[in-house]
Amino acid sequence: MNIALILAGGSGSRMQRDRRKQYLKLGGEPVVVRTLRVFDSSVLIDRIVLVVPAEDRAFCRDDVIAVASIEKPVDLVAGGSSRQASVYNGLQAMEAVEDDLVVIHDAVRPFLQASELAACIETAGKTGACILALQAFDTLKQADSDGRVRTTLDRESIWLAQTPQVFRYEQIHAAHARAKQAGIKVTDDAALLEMAGQPVSIVPGSRLNIKITTPEDLALATAIVNCC
Repeated sequence: MNIALILAGGSGSRMQRDRRKQYLKLGGEPVVVRTLRVFDSSVLIDRIVLVVPAEDRAFCRDDVIAVASIEKPVDLVAGGSSRQASVYNGLQAMEAVEDDLVVIHDAVRPFLQASELAACIETAGKTGACILALQAFDTLKQADSDGRVRTTLDRESIWLAQTPQVFRYEQIHAAHARAKQAGIKVTDDAALLEMAGQPVSIVPGSRLNIKITTPEDLALATAIVNCC
């Protein structure tokens, strides 16, 4: 079974709006709905777990999911104090067995393509873990604390991590449990497997798979919707 774990638990403070970024309208419907539709329309996804702020569960059930007419089962789970905590809550709540694949994705990345989702699931099915990522295309500079350039990095070996990130349930659940117990903090889920010495494969992503975090991101996303 393939289970999508969609993270919509953020506060959206960087968006500088009175509404959380995942609920802002994009092309006439909430960003989170656009993301849910990608997974709802995929024959490769069996269930969806949507992690939202605890106080938003009734709103998401009645005013988001019901209105959007999502066909696949959606389990609403209360998020935690951080993204990492929200993932752990989602993993704890889902009914999964060790060989099931968990597809972790940011709700504010609404432009994921079906082909990218399929490639990630196929790769993880073979290797056990993979991430969607974009190879660096700008020149990369490493700077010191005073903002002065120290060196230029080789961008050929640098990848910018995106989501989805896909893992076997047993591995990612155990990795999050170890991190919680040890107080380890990371910015993405794959890092926890890397720390344990487990290989993580890369599936090339797209520059269109943006994460909508700031007002500039929302303007860019609106442009993508209007032109595509």
